[in-house]
Amino acid sequence: MTTTSDVETLTRVGPGTPMGGLMREYWLPAAKSSELAPDGDPMRLMLLGEKLIAFRDSAGRVGIMDHRCPHRCASLFLGRNEENGIRCIYHGWKYDVDGNCLEMPNMPADQDFKHKVKAKAYKVTERNGLVWVYMGARDVAPPLPSIEATLLPGDEVDIYFAQRECNWLQALEGDIDTSHFSFLHTGSLAVEDLPKAHALRPVVANRTPQYHVKESPWGTMYAAYRPADDTEANTYWRFAQYLFPFWTHVPQGRFEDRVVARAWVPLDDTHTMYVMVSWRKASLGISLMNNGEMPPGLENDPEFLPQTTDWLGRWRLAGNTTNDWLIDRGAQRENRIFSGISGGAHRQDQAVTESMGPVTDFAFEHLAPSDAMIGFTRRRMLRAVRALQEDGQVPPGVDEPEIYLRARSGEIMAKTGEDWQALYDERLEAALRPGTRQAAE
Repeated sequence: MTTTSDVETLTRVGPGTPMGGLMREYWLPAAKSSELAPDGDPMRLMLLGEKLIAFRDSAGRVGIMDHRCPHRCASLFLGRNEENGIRCIYHGWKYDVDGNCLEMPNMPADQDFKHKVKAKAYKVTERNGLVWVYMGARDVAPPLPSIEATLLPGDEVDIYFAQRECNWLQALEGDIDTSHFSFLHTGSLAVEDLPKAHALRPVVANRTPQYHVKESPWGTMYAAYRPADDTEANTYWRFAQYLFPFWTHVPQGRFEDRVVARAWVPLDDTHTMYVMVSWRKASLGISLMNNGEMPPGLENDPEFLPQTTDWLGRWRLAGNTTNDWLIDRGAQRENRIFSGISGGAHRQDQAVTESMGPVTDFAFEHLAPSDAMIGFTRRRMLRAVRALQEDGQVPPGVDEPEIYLRARSGEIMAKTGEDWQALYDERLEAALRPGTRQAAE
């Protein structure tokens, strides 16, 4: 059981909280580069419970700072983005992307003290289509994480954002729970619906995987295994990863080319931004059935609400708590779609994790052996938070970004009886590694 104190530690991310302190040790993916245009409108940005603005200046540099003007606290969201700075419309004070006060035009020259005023601005960089922000206390920020999918050039990856109305932890834990795939996503499928070599046959034929779980330098990993559906001589493996502080690698797809990373970035305690970066040349994780159609409910159809300028107005899915996630009870009753929710696995995951409430009452749950990775990962997180709080121990991956390159997820068919760790190491050495090109540069 996860205690009330542990829940508070794991789920609260605002300034001064233990988990918030750990999160601030890392670079966070904050926005798509395409969301900000030079001299364009400032954008409201909520991250780790802080109300920020983001803007791109005339030279193309991105600034992310507290939305309040240091003068009288008017919101810089209303500001004029002009001539390499953001100008507050209240009294005209102007700041550059580093927070330096450039002008105090309402002051006589002999009373100007702009050299003493600085907006609260964070360090920002861009890489391959993502804007990253460092919200920690170091004067020199740590290196960006060497998460392989984020190392690929922008023309080789797809970047997908979607907001989820729940705490970051319960959202992330959906990615490290593999047994739900056989029910939530494929519960209405039968083996005979799928071609003999279809990747989903094992999870449909045997819905009760067993697990190996272990600690890794980057976080935790699991290897779920079950017999292949046609012979006991082969075993079907699903490897997946948790990477500090909020990254996952999910197993759906072939291990040899599964270059995908997913981040669950806390906006505040009850809203999370899902960020998925995937290699365009990777094999499909879900393919067609015997009838030439996608498995029911898994057609990828993300429908978004119109973007607004609210703090939480970006990348909201149309199916949400207000409309019961567009559940189709007829499709559910007739077993056409097990969950009754269509539009892809992400929308189905969204419904169940949001249905748990803004922050899950973990004291109410009863973890089972199939949840070994979840309990193990929570304990790993708690140890890292306490080590930072009590001993100042730098969390995993902050100063050693290269450790992330050893993390890979995906499906493997292997002879029954092979050692799972040796199997992982062997297949990792043989896997395609497109992201290491840039990591080595």
